[in-house]
Formats: sequence, C-alpha cells, structure tokens
Amino acid sequence: MTTTMTEASTSADTLLRLATPADIPALEALIVASVRGLGAGYYTPDEIESGLRYVFGVDSQLIADGTYFVIDGPSGPVACGGWSKRKTLFGGDQRKSGLDSVLDPKESPARIRAFFVDPAWARRGLASRLLDACATAARTAGFRALELAATLPGVPFYTALGFIAHERTDVPLPDGTHHPIVRMTRLI
Repeated sequence: MTTTMTEASTSADTLLRLATPADIPALEALIVASVRGLGAGYYTPDEIESGLRYVFGVDSQLIADGTYFVIDGPSGPVACGGWSKRKTLFGGDQRKSGLDSVLDPKESPARIRAFFVDPAWARRGLASRLLDACATAARTAGFRALELAATLPGVPFYTALGFIAHERTDVPLPDGTHHPIVRMTRLI
C-alpha cells in the first residue's frame, strides 16, 4: 500500500500519517521502548543506553520537512520512520551539529531515517508500510535510490526488502562506547 504525503492509510486498527511537532514526546517514548526492547540481544545494555543518549531520538528537521511518518495504534504511536532529502544519514536532534544541507536527487540517494517500532507491535508489517510510504515520497521528489544506516536488528528487515549492505561501521560515542551500524542502499 502506498500513500501520498497528504493521505492517510488505515490497516486494521492502525493509521499511517505524517508526524507533527505535537507527536515528539510520544515518539521519544516509543523510540526508547523500541531501542531497549528490539535492541536486546544485538547490543549490550551499555551500547543501548549510550545509543539512546547520543544517537537515537527524534530528528525534528524530518518533521519540519514533512518527511516523517507515524503509525498510530488504538492508544497512540506504535511505529515511526521517515525519509530525508538532507545529508544527515542517522541520529536525532541530540546528534546534530551545523547545517544539514539538501541533497541533489540526481546525484545522491534519499536517506531512510529513524525507523522504530513498539516491541509489542513488531513483526506486523508496520515498518514495511513506513518504508513503502517513504520510498513512494522519495521517488516522487525525484530520488532514484535510498540509503540508510541500519541498526543490527534492522539489517535482516532491510535485506529482505532488497537493500544491499556496503559497510559495517562502529560509530564512536562521547562516553567511549561504540555503536555498530550497517550502511545499506537500494534503488527505487
């Protein structure tokens, strides 16, 4: 199922829509639950907590750009994720520094950013719905490819959807921990 930037799509008891600034507190709570719940077994507890402190969080620029989606369940957000026409590949507001320049869609891939699912709602196709909405919107904006920095629990999901892994990197964080990610791409 695809959606445009202004359409909402429903599936059973969920609603796909664009995020608004009013969603930020609920999204931050969702991100914490997702990282702690789905990251266990892939990352150490120290890597999870460090990632939450320094990497994972809402990137408010995505919301301002109208490129960040939320899937609401009966009690609020159960999944979120977006795409970006900007250079930043990963990280929330706490990771930002300086200008986030706009990419030329003829030269660069769009970025797939900040996908998080409530562990109680995992493996129900929500991330696939988000990715479909992002790919459609990025293609409409003129992009021909997607790029992302996958967390380790996300690698199997993105691989199953046709993304190709190019590089595994350990991102150094200010507290001395390292957070492993995998850079991946796919044509759209």
